Amino acid sequence: MIEWELDDRALRVTDADNAELSVQAEDLAVDGDGPGLPRPVDDTIVARTSRLSFPHAVVYAFSLGSDGVGVDNASRSSPESAAGERRYELDPGGDPLRLPPGEYVVDVDTEIKTYLRFSGRATIEKTPDFESVVVSFPRRTRVVLGFRSRHERPAGTITVPDDPTQVADAVSHLAASHKTTGPERSYPTLRGHPPLLEAGDELAVPDCIAADTPETGIELVVPPIYEALYVTAPLAYYLQATVRTDPALGGTGDGVGGTRRGQRRAEGPRLRLLDHGIERELSPMPALERDVERLLRKTFFLDCLVRNAGPYGTTLAESSVLEALELDADALYEADPQRRLAAYLEVPFTAIEHRLPEWHLSTYVAPEFGRLETLPFLLDRMSLIYRPRTSTLEGQELIERSLEDFYRGPKPQGPAQSTESTTADRASTGEVASVDVVKPELRHGRVHGWLAEGVPIDVFKSAPGAYQNRLDYLERASDGTSIRIVLNDPEMAGEGDAVAEIYRRRSDELSIDVAVEESLTTAELARTFETNHDFVHYIGHCETDGFRCPDGNLAVSSLERCNTETFFLNACGSYYEGRALIEKGSVAGAVTFSRVLNDHAVRVGSTFAKLLVHGFSIERAMRLARRRIMMGKDYAVVGDGTHSLTQADHRLPTTVTIESLDGEDEVGDGGRRSGNGAANPNALEGSDRYFVTLDCYATGETGGYYHPHTGVDEYAYLCGNEAAVILSGTELAMLLKETEASVIYDGDLYWSGELWPRFESGQ
Repeated sequence: MIEWELDDRALRVTDADNAELSVQAEDLAVDGDGPGLPRPVDDTIVARTSRLSFPHAVVYAFSLGSDGVGVDNASRSSPESAAGERRYELDPGGDPLRLPPGEYVVDVDTEIKTYLRFSGRATIEKTPDFESVVVSFPRRTRVVLGFRSRHERPAGTITVPDDPTQVADAVSHLAASHKTTGPERSYPTLRGHPPLLEAGDELAVPDCIAADTPETGIELVVPPIYEALYVTAPLAYYLQATVRTDPALGGTGDGVGGTRRGQRRAEGPRLRLLDHGIERELSPMPALERDVERLLRKTFFLDCLVRNAGPYGTTLAESSVLEALELDADALYEADPQRRLAAYLEVPFTAIEHRLPEWHLSTYVAPEFGRLETLPFLLDRMSLIYRPRTSTLEGQELIERSLEDFYRGPKPQGPAQSTESTTADRASTGEVASVDVVKPELRHGRVHGWLAEGVPIDVFKSAPGAYQNRLDYLERASDGTSIRIVLNDPEMAGEGDAVAEIYRRRSDELSIDVAVEESLTTAELARTFETNHDFVHYIGHCETDGFRCPDGNLAVSSLERCNTETFFLNACGSYYEGRALIEKGSVAGAVTFSRVLNDHAVRVGSTFAKLLVHGFSIERAMRLARRRIMMGKDYAVVGDGTHSLTQADHRLPTTVTIESLDGEDEVGDGGRRSGNGAANPNALEGSDRYFVTLDCYATGETGGYYHPHTGVDEYAYLCGNEAAVILSGTELAMLLKETEASVIYDGDLYWSGELWPRFESGQ
């Protein structure tokens, strides 16, 4: 659902998930609903204007039925597509794109996907600070604007009984949400949300889903056990494979594809390319997890490279891999899914392992029928799936692991801390709930979710209801993001003032409504959680009987329904109340396992607030924030930790890491080069040099790419891969000026806007 409104200076567009787009145009007039476009859109309008200004974005222009003669920057054009269109990309380095008279569709890759169709001349350029993209016309021109939300709802629901063979049939249909069988399926915008799954007496696949299920000729044969079905589901979904079960296949092995001594070797699952007579055996469990991870990462990565031979290609830093592997991108782009996969299977994983982006998400799921409804949501995020395994934390291991993260991560400035802080904790005189945490056996992945028994550290503890709750929130009409700060202890007013200022400052850029509520009674606090809010930041006390209020304690279990989408319960021992909020209707939130020191809570709360309102997911915001204190593992996330409250300025939340190179004579072998392998020669002169890495990714953007805009690197990078360059102080100051990002520098965590003057002045 797309909604829009026009004021004196801007067109403001929002979707059901609170994504927002502001198009600046002083002379814009809207004539009403528009015609359809040759692109998938949710809504169109007809407007007249001479100039449109969009947020920072990747931009493509397509000439319709034109040869593109006279287009400046023609070296960036692509071959003509089958539809007769010719594509031009706005130079990431900043050179304008000047379009001669013609008929065009312009693709602007903003938070809400935007298309412009018009006739005539146009100039597309980036502003000097790279913050905006401007499309200008010689005179006022009729433009059709089309908008598409990136947050798609499932196309329907498949019912399935508790039978692994029929579950395999259902999993085969989840790829019906894919919009292509080509390598562009690696783009996040071309993978729709899979159909939902629910328990039923018999398998029932809606006709529309069955009709949209691709027939690729790729088949995955697994034993009829839920362990194998869950582990292989991400691979089957991405490959658009038909899943079949075979009782003759072994369920488990010794982890390497064999069996214990004296036993017959178990046969593992099979990957078959039917038209080419190719069959590959995969290992039985538990080594099947490793095989799936490697095959999915390799296939996805190579698709990201091969797709650049098509009309939506860009200059990726990783593209040299294809040449090194002697793979023909043009031929593979045109190949059918089986032939393309056959070529990928011949590439040894070890040949490309060092170039693969770290996989963004892994979820540990109890392999049972009762968890089946969560599968479409995990596949929508392209999560790897593993079996959950834990062990007991021994002795002081929790403290040791917390300190290890603290000393490895950013450190707060000021006097050194000790584990015996004299600062008062956040607990009141009542009893505080504590949680018996365990140590998970984590596999490959950058972020880890847990959908099983136990409360592990280093993961977000999700629940099936969290995912369905998110769909419910998409159905709600919203005028913006509603944030409520609840200050239920006046002595903690410092944190309340700090986070309120952070949220309000962000409201200057997005439609955010911020209000502070103090000393709420149990009834008032209940009403706050039961009211439609996008985020509640609770500051106060939490006891075994619930949140402490002036007239008693409020237990979340007493609420009829929670209508607060996300939350941060910055109070001692708030884990159980946070879990209850998820059960009552929330999507995700941050909690504590036990008592927390007040100064630690203030530091975590302020940092978390800053990251959250700049588009970081709840899990990623908490992971960065909690590393600022020694006992960071006292904080955790419940619900769907991949969920984000707001959008980032440049669509992908960014973290910049800065390391001074003063006193170094040369670039060493430790990776102090840009991602394309070439050091920046201008930055090597003098001692004012910095090794800078940019980390841009979001779990919902897997397969996307970004341009670092460092001024010295012309390449784009896949999300999950860091861009690394060497910059002078002046270049670094300019980068931080132009990039809204968290910055790790000199042992602490900063925001780019507060740090750039230090480098401009040479401090």
